[in-house]
Amino acid sequence: MRVILKIARTELRLLFFSPIAWFLIIVFLIQCGSIYFSTLIGLANQQEIREGTEPIFNFVTKRIFAQSGGLFPSTISKLYLFMPLLTMGLISRELGSGTMTLLYTSPVRIREIVLGKYLGILSYSIVLLGIVSVFMFLGLFHIQTPEFSIMLSGLLGFFFLLATYAAIGLFMSSLTSYQVVAALSTFIVIGLLGYIGGVWQDKPFFREITYFLSISGRTEKMLSGLITTKDIVYFLSIIFMFLALTVLKLKSSTESKPFWLSFLRNMGVIALTVTVGYLASIHSWIGYLDVTSNKRNTLSPKVQQIVQKFGNEPLTVTNYANALDRYFFYGTPQLEKSMQDRWEKYLRFKEDISIRSVMYYDTVPGFSMRVPGKLQPKTIRDKAKKFIKTFDLDINEDLLTPEEIKQQVDLSSENNRFVMKLDWKDRSTFLRVYDDMLVWPSETEVAAALLRLQKAHLPKIAFLTGSLQRDIEQLGDDAYKLLTNLPTYRNSLVNQGFDVESLDLTVSDVPEGVTALVLADPRVAMDSLALNRIKEYISKGGNMFIAAEPVSPSKKDVLAPLLDFIGVQLEPGNLIQASKNYAPDFVEAYMTQGIDFYPPLKKSIKDSLPITMKGVTGLIYNEDNNFEVTDLVRSNDKKTWHTTKAIDWSIKKRAELKLKNPKDSLGILTYDPEGGDIRQSFPTVIGLKRMVDGKEQRIVVAGDADFLSNAELRRSNTANFTFSTGLFSWLSSDEFPVMTTRPGSLDKKVLITSDRLKTQKIIFMWVLPSILLALASIVLIRRKRK
Repeated sequence: MRVILKIARTELRLLFFSPIAWFLIIVFLIQCGSIYFSTLIGLANQQEIREGTEPIFNFVTKRIFAQSGGLFPSTISKLYLFMPLLTMGLISRELGSGTMTLLYTSPVRIREIVLGKYLGILSYSIVLLGIVSVFMFLGLFHIQTPEFSIMLSGLLGFFFLLATYAAIGLFMSSLTSYQVVAALSTFIVIGLLGYIGGVWQDKPFFREITYFLSISGRTEKMLSGLITTKDIVYFLSIIFMFLALTVLKLKSSTESKPFWLSFLRNMGVIALTVTVGYLASIHSWIGYLDVTSNKRNTLSPKVQQIVQKFGNEPLTVTNYANALDRYFFYGTPQLEKSMQDRWEKYLRFKEDISIRSVMYYDTVPGFSMRVPGKLQPKTIRDKAKKFIKTFDLDINEDLLTPEEIKQQVDLSSENNRFVMKLDWKDRSTFLRVYDDMLVWPSETEVAAALLRLQKAHLPKIAFLTGSLQRDIEQLGDDAYKLLTNLPTYRNSLVNQGFDVESLDLTVSDVPEGVTALVLADPRVAMDSLALNRIKEYISKGGNMFIAAEPVSPSKKDVLAPLLDFIGVQLEPGNLIQASKNYAPDFVEAYMTQGIDFYPPLKKSIKDSLPITMKGVTGLIYNEDNNFEVTDLVRSNDKKTWHTTKAIDWSIKKRAELKLKNPKDSLGILTYDPEGGDIRQSFPTVIGLKRMVDGKEQRIVVAGDADFLSNAELRRSNTANFTFSTGLFSWLSSDEFPVMTTRPGSLDKKVLITSDRLKTQKIIFMWVLPSILLALASIVLIRRKRK
């Protein structure tokens, strides 16, 4: 060990007697300073703009250190530029000068030479770690309650990557006496290790080997705060492999052994490395350490319980990928390992989840995958054949025909889109991808599918029909397809763990097992039998959601008999909101602080996200109706007012009004208190609850039915679809959707002003580098004189 330390000390001294080592330290310091302070100043500026408000950030530590563009990801992405320049002369310098021959004849073992030089370059790497640690230390004073564990986890990944690059550079340096060649070779090998993960992924045998050898993305989990034995063993294995290959290469220079023996030795080292890596990637052998404060890299406790209920029975996930669907690539062999990574959170708690893919081609209703070129294929087979060339697939060998796939499973209900079929025992269900930015199902949607697979008691929502109510099977603007059962819409009730059905009470009574009834904007008077059955259902304590529309003298209030039964009335007329861009009856209302259910709504309330309502009226309720009433949504009295006047909402009429009164930029009737207009805040959605036979009854009444319609949900208004999910969660006794929310972060604030940060930035990007440059000049000049 003494010899190894002496060689390491000598090597480190030589590094600091060369300009390149000092140059890289200065460049690295400037790079880290630029990234750290630029990110922090940006956050500080945003914070100062909203001075006096509540903190506007979450996970500031992650933003600065671990998120894309943060300190660790940005510096790690450029490490491959540093290490080859440092390692290129470790052994090639000795080979070029002839001093390696002297080392061979000295009483020093080859492995001591290799380990000494490796320890020397590793010591230099620790200097780079020290520079990063300086900014971590600054973060303790710049961030409110920083997650220091995230920083340490990222630093660990940073160190392992440096150590791996150093081992690669050492080996490449042993292959040639030319330092430039050694540096270029190191660049190439690092590039190959980053690229090899995508090679031969369609060949099952080679897939495991190439995926294991890939260094791409190996630090991502550590940067996000998840440390796994699989990643640690990978780095240690690769380091061992290149150090062992270096020892064998130098040893072969001192022996007169046949080529095949050296080849076998090298192959033995590589085989041992791959074997260890394969064993370490077996899910039952992987250890996990989630160092984040809210365990966001781990399944939430509720989902863990759901997964563990599967017991020892295996769960099979089959990906059905249609070559003519936009998400076909998810099911290709090239992404099979990536698919396993997506399920790793669940494999951590249930090892016997098997994942396979089935590829086929068939039409996709409502979607056309256009093939580039003037001559378009005439048949779907020709179209699929032309498209799959991109993935290097053969239509005869790799894809099932429409007839063949129908023999396995009927995917017509899923429109032949990419879908995952989950099988457990003799049960099965579908898990979908969605047409939004995230695409992939979150824990909430996966949990809903798993519960459906377990045949747990899922809440059943019955939408009443028979009086021209809102349709749950249509995609028109005023229908409820998105809300209820559109497979491609993440927030549809069927994707959140609910069962939905249509129910005509003129044909049958309310069946057993219904969690809540929904009566949405009946256009004609309800049948007396249906009305009586609804009243009987309410009297017995059933939950219900009633969505009304404004009532005018020309429009009969068909809901009055039912609303009177529960002590609620509609304000005659409409709420009006002045707007240059929308119709006068388009109102932005806001959730109240009285909402104490469905945690995701709290952020919408804090951020003052509006509920958009197209045609809404206020609600009046009787305080003595035996219900405890809570206002859930109210209009803003500063923006809106109530009118009972008949108004033509058409664009033509608005244009005429504007011509008559050019000063009226809105083209609508203005607030007219003398004409009976009232400017005040009105409740537009209320919640009623009471105890019936020992069970809490919950009823929701809304003065608008459009805020849940396809048109409003298509606006991607976060508040609308979060609020709609929250309402049905409340109506189902808060059991669904499965709550996967975690505690918020404590690091929500930057504790320093942008002006002070700019001063510190000058110090770390100009003053300190200048001091290091001066120190380097002194050391190198003194060295040259000696």
